Amino acid sequence: MKSLKRLMLVIFVMTFFVKTFAQGEAAVPFLLLAPDSRAGGVGESGTGLADNSAAIFWNPAGIAFQTGTEISITHSNWLPQFKLDLFYDYLTFRQYIEELNGSVTASITYMNFGEFVRTGETDPTPLGTFRSFDAALTLGYATKIHPDWGLGFNFRLIHSRLSDVSVGQEKGKGVATSVSFDIGAMWRPRTLFLPFTDIDIGNQLSIGMNLSNLGPKIYYIDKAQADPIPTNFRLGFAYRIFSDEFNSLTYTLDFSKLLVSRDSTGSKEFYEAIFTAWGDKPFREELRDIVTSMGMEYWYGTPGDFLFALRTGFFYEDPAYGNRKFVTFGAGIRYDIYGFDFSYITTSVFKNGENHPLSDTLRFTVLIGWGAVPESTRGLPRGI
Repeated sequence: MKSLKRLMLVIFVMTFFVKTFAQGEAAVPFLLLAPDSRAGGVGESGTGLADNSAAIFWNPAGIAFQTGTEISITHSNWLPQFKLDLFYDYLTFRQYIEELNGSVTASITYMNFGEFVRTGETDPTPLGTFRSFDAALTLGYATKIHPDWGLGFNFRLIHSRLSDVSVGQEKGKGVATSVSFDIGAMWRPRTLFLPFTDIDIGNQLSIGMNLSNLGPKIYYIDKAQADPIPTNFRLGFAYRIFSDEFNSLTYTLDFSKLLVSRDSTGSKEFYEAIFTAWGDKPFREELRDIVTSMGMEYWYGTPGDFLFALRTGFFYEDPAYGNRKFVTFGAGIRYDIYGFDFSYITTSVFKNGENHPLSDTLRFTVLIGWGAVPESTRGLPRGI
């Protein structure tokens, strides 16, 4: 059983989520958390890479270039500096189906806020306990529309349970449900000559785009108090710098922007915000609102036998728009059909970063993948 003080602290943590991830503009910000260890190790930049089952988050179109079957699960104790029972689990699945000319995908995201004591408004006598959590179920489909182009689509059911009873004079409970969808595109040219040269960088470059969390506002009390969900745009690049029989090195770069827009009448619907959010501030401010992340991934070994990976990355958010800055490290192994990845976040390299809530965050991923044909390993980098 946890104390009332702990509940107040988690409310602060949830406020911290909203401030850092959505500048106070969107609800259910857990939908923006980078969920997997591999992309977490390269600075949380996976939109152009997107060559495993976690692509359902980063860019569902990346799954169009994959065959076979893969299952993965990720666990992370989130914001460890708060020393709370705050964690998330992330389960993914993908399956190539020849009759559908593409892959079906699924994921479950579960964000646990812990157990709390319920009390009266003025009387601190315990009345019971309840658990708070956010969860999302995502289903998707990805296919190639050309040997070099892939498209992916997701549908998502979102459930947020902050409190199981009404609070104060409010009639509604702290429970909300909504839906959203994503659309992604991926370009992986098999042949691409640099202008005015005979240098072919085909099979080395990958460019992806993902527009995620498109959906109606979510509300806990009534529709008049509804908030938008965090619609987000990502543009990502991956480039394989070199590759030989045993080694490969890949560079990744992502840009992302939250597409939530407000005016004097309140927040706009998502179908308006995806356009107006690009111009509701001066152009210089719009550029500052873009989050940049990048990373490097090195693989050593023989595909299909044993592979070992080292990763590092950097994540930057402007001080006026969240001020998240951190360095990431990660590693991974692949043996036969099995894989393991982990990633680590540190902010200690920055001034006053030692006690940042994100510092020392660890993610762990276990995966199994089988049945892939050689063409699917042509992506970036060499996979299972």
